[in-house]
Amino acid sequence: MVSTFNGYRRADGRVGIRNHVAVIPTSVAASSIARGASEIGAWAKPTPHQMGTSQPAEAREQTERVLVGIGQNPNVGAALIVELGTEESDAGELADRIAETGKAVETLSIRDAGGTRPAVERAREVLEDLNEEASLARREDADASELIFAAECGGSDATSGIASNPAVGNASDRLIEDGGTASFSETPEFIGAEHILAERCVDDELRERLLERVAQREEMADMMGVDLRGAQPTPGNQEGGLTTIEEKSLGAIAKGGTTPVEGMVEYAERLPTGGGLVLMDTPGYDVESVVGKVAGGAQVVAFTTGRGSTTGNPIAPVIKVAGNPKTWEKMSNNMDVNASTIIDGDSVEEVGGRLYDTLLSVADGQHTEAEKRGLEEFAVNEVQPKQIAGSGVGR
Repeated sequence: MVSTFNGYRRADGRVGIRNHVAVIPTSVAASSIARGASEIGAWAKPTPHQMGTSQPAEAREQTERVLVGIGQNPNVGAALIVELGTEESDAGELADRIAETGKAVETLSIRDAGGTRPAVERAREVLEDLNEEASLARREDADASELIFAAECGGSDATSGIASNPAVGNASDRLIEDGGTASFSETPEFIGAEHILAERCVDDELRERLLERVAQREEMADMMGVDLRGAQPTPGNQEGGLTTIEEKSLGAIAKGGTTPVEGMVEYAERLPTGGGLVLMDTPGYDVESVVGKVAGGAQVVAFTTGRGSTTGNPIAPVIKVAGNPKTWEKMSNNMDVNASTIIDGDSVEEVGGRLYDTLLSVADGQHTEAEKRGLEEFAVNEVQPKQIAGSGVGR
């Protein structure tokens, strides 16, 4: 039987599972305006971030790719781009790229509006109009093959690799069997298990690219004086029972299930619909990693945790999967799926099936615990000068 859900069909053919109006600042200087204007209603979703008005060219290109990708995400029904007016990134150009998807997009300059107060007032007026347009969208039947499912982990412990991550991997396999796309990232957390992922790559070119990206992440850390192998597992991971970086990485890659690795994209690069298992090259910081995959088009995220996490996202619902029974007990109002029952005897297949059912229910409109509590963290990965200088891997 084909798995289905009710979603919002966009003009470009993709299907959203939410109908947000995104308020996207081009820099940190416009982020407070985006937050203030968004207080008008829960449907207005700000994406405040830390990036400055001026960045090196390669860093700016990546930031713009994130901002455009967020606006193009099918969970967004309309978007407002807010700028101070002195940024090197042009709000109008970003808006044009988002508008290519057929959705309504407007821009606002704080300088032209006359400063903070009038900019917030004007932004709220524009958002009201955009919400009216977005509200014209109606849900319709859609196939699970149109879903892009992002997998993430944070606050890992010994239960992550034996319970929550394998359960997400099983749900990923189920979606891929239904024709959809699953994606996981955090390239530094492949270290020690990258050879296993490499053996699953569909061809030699992809295999070499994966191994190069892992090596590049470690080289960049070395240039910045960070010993990734010596720093992992973190003290929190060790307290939770993880003993080596290899053990942590083996658990982390379990989120990818058992299917072949079909591709690997850049941070915030567009993920393909119906693409199978596709990796994304991201840092290990979970908020930035989630944002990268959502900018790549993921409509829904599964976030596994052993020690606990409250991380959400403003654009894509985040399903929290608890691997540790104590965390499920203590933080049940932040968790959506209890994968710790695997430790008590449930099979990975049983819990993976429950998680897949939850995924489809969330796609159908069911709110996650993170959504109920307004947990909407957002951060853009910054390309460092040393990273630019040391980059030797082509696309």
